[in-house]
Amino acid sequence: MKIAKFFYLAFLLSGGILGCHSVAPENKSVRRFTVDTKVIDQYIDDLMTKSTAEIPVWNIEKARAGVKSGWDYIDGCMIMALLELYDTSKDEKFLKFADYYEDYRIHDDGTIDGYSKDAWNIDEINGGKNLFPLYALTKKEKYRLALEKLYEQVKDQPRTKEGNFWHKAIYPNQVWLDGLYMGQPFYMEYDATFNGGKNKDDIYNQFFNVEKIMKNPGDGLYYHAYDSSKTAFWCDKNTGLCQNYWLRALGWFSMAMLDTINHAPDKGSDNWNHLKEMFINLQDAMLRVQDESGMWYQLPALPNVDGNYLETSGTAIFAYSLLKGMRTGILSDEKYREAGIKAFEGICEKYLKTEGGVLSLDGICLVAGLGPEKNKRRDGTVAYYLSEPIVKDDAKGVGPFILAYNEYKLLKK
Repeated sequence: MKIAKFFYLAFLLSGGILGCHSVAPENKSVRRFTVDTKVIDQYIDDLMTKSTAEIPVWNIEKARAGVKSGWDYIDGCMIMALLELYDTSKDEKFLKFADYYEDYRIHDDGTIDGYSKDAWNIDEINGGKNLFPLYALTKKEKYRLALEKLYEQVKDQPRTKEGNFWHKAIYPNQVWLDGLYMGQPFYMEYDATFNGGKNKDDIYNQFFNVEKIMKNPGDGLYYHAYDSSKTAFWCDKNTGLCQNYWLRALGWFSMAMLDTINHAPDKGSDNWNHLKEMFINLQDAMLRVQDESGMWYQLPALPNVDGNYLETSGTAIFAYSLLKGMRTGILSDEKYREAGIKAFEGICEKYLKTEGGVLSLDGICLVAGLGPEKNKRRDGTVAYYLSEPIVKDDAKGVGPFILAYNEYKLLKK
């Protein structure tokens, strides 16, 4: 463990891991940036090599807090990225690491170290998505039992009066775009796999409620959060909505729709087509605010606000949504593929840098949220969203980056 901690501290102090390089264009029709895939492949290998199940190098939040990693959505994002790499490459090292990582914290009876149902934290469901492929590939019964335990939370999760899951017990009556990603794809995949799809309409309706309540029909974008009780200090007392759009939350919502569509058992139904249309409409809205660099701003509708910045994690999520949306047939117009390529290459050009032979992925918003009541700083204002730390190599950016990279490599092949 001392050796692992040494590598971990060395990693943090160095600022990251290797990079991409600029190439002078021969003419305007040639892209001005070439992605060095060998270097990114080494970056991913280093993430696994330098990580242990207790101390993964990508969980910057836990590192700053001085605690070991447990069961959270951050690690879930990274393991999902590795499993998608395995799914498309069949390289056993990705499956081996993902299995090692999850096996370490899941007991034979399916109990999960660090997980508490009573927190009613929808974020805690996210990591469960990885147990579907792990169970299918390894046949370990503990993964199926853990899926059942997580589904018990889904069944009992408190709801708003409209029927949507609360985000957490500490955020009663609140719906956050983030939470749709954390919970609904798991809910749909579990329901389709084990329940014959009997709850699919409930899942669809939670998305449709968000469309009715949280979407701005003027520009097609969605507000970060909604308080059904209209009592939270950060919300409009008439609408229950927060004040702003946040890039990563929009990205989580985009991925929530894409993954739910792809797991749904009723392809072509009216509800499936409605959700597909919502997904496409959001991509169109985001293309209208995409920066010429290919990236999006932390506050995507306010590019000229002082202090706003091009943000990595949300851009990577939309690169992934656009490219995977094309690969899986949810999107069809070539404009989406071009926008996804531009977004991924924009990240590489701006934020994937080599310093002293070590690669670092910068420009990642560490965290953003609303409340709770005792934390009035998180009030949803422009100043708040621009005040949160910007970090390097955190999984909330690295995970989506690897997901987008996987789609980018498939496209280039």
